[in-house]
Amino acid sequence: MKLYCIAKDKDYQETAEVYHVSYQQVYQWVKKYETGGGDALKDRRGRKKSREELTPKEKIKLKIKEIESENERLKAENAFLKKLEELERRRS
Repeated sequence: MKLYCIAKDKDYQETAEVYHVSYQQVYQWVKKYETGGGDALKDRRGRKKSREELTPKEKIKLKIKEIESENERLKAENAFLKKLEELERRRS
């Protein structure tokens, strides 16, 4: 479909009608194809990679995300404990 659209001098509307999809969908697919090639159009939904399948860079990004998530949880826990301590002080 993307090649059809490109061959038709990017007539998004005609391509949308021929393939029964929206104009916007055709436009997005063509843009993705132009910037990233056919690989950019692959469906990336579904099963996530296991840790063994990750590249070293992906492993580092995942570790950073995990640490940031834990940091946020600890901040929330600290805030909760401070409020609890304050409430207990007010009661006594």
